[in-house]
Amino acid sequence: MNAKRIFVIALVITNLALWANQLAQGKSDHSNTDVAAILRARAFEIVDDQGRVRAELKVVPAEPNLKMPDGTTGYPEAVQLRLITSHGAPNVKLGATEDGAGLVIGGPSGYVQVLSRGTNVPFVKVVAKDGRENLLKP
Repeated sequence: MNAKRIFVIALVITNLALWANQLAQGKSDHSNTDVAAILRARAFEIVDDQGRVRAELKVVPAEPNLKMPDGTTGYPEAVQLRLITSHGAPNVKLGATEDGAGLVIGGPSGYVQVLSRGTNVPFVKVVAKDGRENLLKP
């Protein structure tokens, strides 16, 4: 036998031995070795290919001097999720505070607001683009 043929036979035997060893060990499960146990951040933003923010999840600080549409003053700290159009308009806004939560779903034709906070009666309000609105309270 020449040296080239011996080398090829040795290479084939080595490959077969390595393959047999891998089969004998079985497939190891690496599915959760790359997953962090906890991911912590002050805010999350999802951006599109142009760098525009399209979604955000963040904690919004309290605003004690904010004048609300119903005439009350102040707004507590809140956790807020916003889904934003490519033009920068938030079409979905979900917020949670210590005393309740609210949801607004909007679009070009108007918006729907669901609010249940504090001691106020929860309500659903539908507002058309032209200003017409319907209010549903229990």
